[in-house]
Amino acid sequence: MEKRNQPIEALTYGLLEQLELKFYGKDTLSNYRRILKNLALYMQKNEIPAYSAEIGKAFIKDYIINHEISVHFQKTINTVIGRLNDYCEGKKYSPQRKKSSVKLPENYVVLLENYLSFCEKNRNRPGTIKEKRKFCGDFLVFLMSLGCKSIRNIDSTQICKACLLFDNKDAWAVIRMFLNYLYKESIVEYDYSTIVPHYTRPFVIPATYSEDEILRFENAIDQSSKIGIRYYAMLLLATRLGMRSGDIAGLTFDEIDLEGNSIHIVQEKTLQPLELPLLPEIKDAIMNYIENARPTVNDECRIFLRQNAPYQGITTSAIRFATTKYFRKAGIDISDKKHGLHTFRSSLASSMVNDQVPYDVVRKVLGHTDPDAIKHYAKVDIERLREYTIAVPTPSGVFKAFLNGGQSYAKL
Repeated sequence: MEKRNQPIEALTYGLLEQLELKFYGKDTLSNYRRILKNLALYMQKNEIPAYSAEIGKAFIKDYIINHEISVHFQKTINTVIGRLNDYCEGKKYSPQRKKSSVKLPENYVVLLENYLSFCEKNRNRPGTIKEKRKFCGDFLVFLMSLGCKSIRNIDSTQICKACLLFDNKDAWAVIRMFLNYLYKESIVEYDYSTIVPHYTRPFVIPATYSEDEILRFENAIDQSSKIGIRYYAMLLLATRLGMRSGDIAGLTFDEIDLEGNSIHIVQEKTLQPLELPLLPEIKDAIMNYIENARPTVNDECRIFLRQNAPYQGITTSAIRFATTKYFRKAGIDISDKKHGLHTFRSSLASSMVNDQVPYDVVRKVLGHTDPDAIKHYAKVDIERLREYTIAVPTPSGVFKAFLNGGQSYAKL
């Protein structure tokens, strides 16, 4: 029996009661209580009324980013949230098999930490460092399993075998950079990065929504409450300008030019400057929020704040939660389709290219610095792609006979 609509406190009580009946130890239950309490605080802070697996995933990501915790405790948090999700969905309890973890020897640990320090000095972002730690750590573990006890003794065969052990082929690009670093630092004799396979992701058409659906989404935001006024102003920045969640949450008063009707930001993702027009509807929505809904706080430069004390800046998790909420409220079908804030960027790109806006202009509006980004826009240029469709040829020969009721195509 599902328990989705119960308060998080009731879900916590029910889950712990279930685990007590399974004779969970005192220390284990204490860990569960501590993590679930942090989850409840996270939901309260971000004004999230109901729990879902999506909220649990966002909580894990937020907690790991904001806390220095061990790999073991990261696994514990994932286990706790997984148990909570199963409990909410009414799944039958089943014991989990613990995965064996391999501890890296000291020489590999030092090597990995030196490489990550090098990446930090080169201004890699925390999320990138975390990804490199995971992939490079796994790579070293795989090398150990293949009999490589010293990185100086690696050979091309071991490297290729280790690469093939990855389920996530995105790791190959990270391993390529790691091996190049080892060569440049004279840790290995050869540049083995050249033998690491290249992986091309499958062709995926970006998820987009029509202009009518975007308008329905905007109109679903109830502006009769202060929270609704805030979300309307924030989400207009996404639907009309394609701004990313981090840039919206971090928007400050200094970045908005009310007289010049423009927005000037340094993008959180790329660290590149971007200028956008402050459209009249967005300007009105932001001013309505500032004058009628924003808490009175003098020492906070960010525009969008939590509605309850402490009046800190809004989080990207709250924006993502609101996006899903208003998609559903608008009655828009989001089943088997991405519905995060990023879909507004691809939808905006689709709308512009179908209106014959040049790709390079679209690239600049969305703040892409890489000229190759236009390749992504071609995927959503549906109207122009229709101009190049090839007519289906007229059936002939045995295939025509088959279509007309002849003997089976296999026998022909």
